Amino acid sequence: MHKEDAQALVTVIIASYNHAPYIEASIESVLAQTWPNIELLVIDDGSTDDSVQRIRHLQQKYGFDFREQQNQGLTRTLNESIVRARGSLIAPFGSDDIMLPERIAVQVAHLADKPEVGICGGNIEFIQADGTLYPDEEQKQRDVPAQRINFDDVFLQRKSIPPTATLMFRKEALEKVGCFNPEIRLEDVYIWLKITHAGYYIDRIDALMARYRKHPTNTYKNLRFMADSLLRTYADYADHPAYNQVRNRLLNSLFVKAADRDKALARELLGKLPLRGWNGKTVRGLLRYLFLSVR
Repeated sequence: MHKEDAQALVTVIIASYNHAPYIEASIESVLAQTWPNIELLVIDDGSTDDSVQRIRHLQQKYGFDFREQQNQGLTRTLNESIVRARGSLIAPFGSDDIMLPERIAVQVAHLADKPEVGICGGNIEFIQADGTLYPDEEQKQRDVPAQRINFDDVFLQRKSIPPTATLMFRKEALEKVGCFNPEIRLEDVYIWLKITHAGYYIDRIDALMARYRKHPTNTYKNLRFMADSLLRTYADYADHPAYNQVRNRLLNSLFVKAADRDKALARELLGKLPLRGWNGKTVRGLLRYLFLSVR
């Protein structure tokens, strides 16, 4: 390990929005890391609950960088934070999740001699809103083996990307691709594709790194938000030989999910899907659309 890598400064960015019940545990899990060289940037993005008071109390106690702003969304907040980050490694982290104590140290050690890796992450375990663990049979991201992932692995969905709650980025890789696109609010798939398309790899490390909290406001539950962001993200690679196949697969997947939950969105998605892209999943979605009520 090079001397500068052995002392690498890691910037952890927590962008908080209305996560008052969870924000303190998230911040405290960063402060409890065994890695000694961490710059913590906390930004409240216009919360209307008592998040700011809770963060300010911790900031006065521990002295990390805390800023308040009017709501402008996660991607813009991340971009502004990356510009002022002093660390060569960047770890955006959810204000409702919890880092395990060795997480940052494990990732810094992994990246030290691998300049070709632009992103690395690991495994998670799921917790409920109150912080209790889900049963073992629901912990499907706890023991995923190590693997290296390239652009086609991401684009063709050949391998599973490490969970967002564990991702660490090289700042130089983020800067090379212009960081996040403020017009694409679902930031994760966008940045995986951009950084691997630029020639970097994503490495999954076989280590448990974080606890991901499931609760009613998780982004993945907003289907229209997901559909709009993903379709725009993949459209950047329309010249890829497999683009139509990938787009049709995405439309089918989204259609099945929307069929009994958002019938207006389901109709829109089906209208975008050419007949040659229909498959068994399309039929399953149609049956849901016709016979199941919106919950």
